[in-house]
Formats: sequence, structure tokens, C-alpha cells
Amino acid sequence: AAPARRIEPAELALLVSVFVVAACGLLYELAAGALASYLLGDSVLQFSTVIGVYLFAMGLGSWLSRYVERQLIAQFLRIELLVGLLGGCMPVLLFLAHASLPPGSVASFRVLLYAMVLAIGMLVGLEIPLVMRILKRHFHERYALRELVSQVLTFDYLGALVVALAFPLLLVPHLGLIRTGAFFGLLNAAVAVWALVLFRGEL
Repeated sequence: AAPARRIEPAELALLVSVFVVAACGLLYELAAGALASYLLGDSVLQFSTVIGVYLFAMGLGSWLSRYVERQLIAQFLRIELLVGLLGGCMPVLLFLAHASLPPGSVASFRVLLYAMVLAIGMLVGLEIPLVMRILKRHFHERYALRELVSQVLTFDYLGALVVALAFPLLLVPHLGLIRTGAFFGLLNAAVAVWALVLFRGEL
């Protein structure tokens, strides 16, 4: 049998980053749906529309990733920090907006809600294609395309599963939406710092 391939530290860091990115991305989606349900009612409608807009935005972000051609690592760092800032602040911003808007301004709140969902979804949609391209560029001799896609999507779906279970069972009951959003925003920032340390020679 062929010897097991040793995973390089930078390679492992990027795969773990995929796990964290997927966890954070789903967390922001769940938080937006929960907030919309709390503040607007009709949870079926709110979750359906938030999830639909978020997935559309992720697809749009993935499509736009084709236009990112240079400085992939620097662009990945910028996107991580933006996702952490927007996603981490989203719960508190939406609560404040809902409290400060005059009664009957549901339309204005919806515009803000879906604008944030669209922006965060586009940024999250950019992340995974960039990670795949960074992995392919730096470890091209170690990866066939099918193995690369398999590795990345495995970590992506595992991250989503962990958050899908932790959000209703641990995070919201013990931290609440605002602190949960802030915590995952810091996780996105931590991924950016980790990538900065690993690839500082290329920046």
C-alpha cells in the first residue's frame, strides 16, 4: 500500500480554515433567520426568505470569484475580516435598527436585513473558491482536482453540521444571539490572522 501523504502545516491550516469559514457562514445565516423570526414573526416566511437570499448571494459570490486573479491570499484575508466585521456586528445592528425605527417601518428594517444577508452571503461565497485556488496553487503537485474538491467540501460540510447542532443547543441558550455573533466574527478574524502568519512571506 502507498504510504499515507503527510499534510503540510499550511495545507492543514487552510483546510481547518474551510471548517471555520463554513461554521461562521452558516451561523450568520441562522442568526439572521432567527432575528427576523423574533422581530417580524412568521418564522416559516422569515427563514425561507433569509435562506433563499443567502444561498443566492453565496452563488453570486462564487461566480464573482472568477474575477479575483491576483493576490489571492491578500484578498482572502480582506474577505475574512469583512465577513467577521459584518457577520459579528449583524445581530446587534439589527436589534438596534429595529428598536430605533419608528413603528410601522417594517419595510425599512427588511431592506437592512436583506442587504446585510446579501453582503455577507456574497463574501462567504467568495471564500471557498479562493481557498480551493490557494490550495491548488501551493500544493498542485499533491492534489488531483477530485481530491481537492473532496477535501474542501468535506471540511465545509463538517463545519456546517457542527454549527447547525451547536446553534440551538449550546450557542443561543448560553450566549444569546449578540454574543454568539460577536464570537464567530472573532473566529473569522482569527482565520485571517492565522493565514497572515502562515503566508506572511507572500504578502
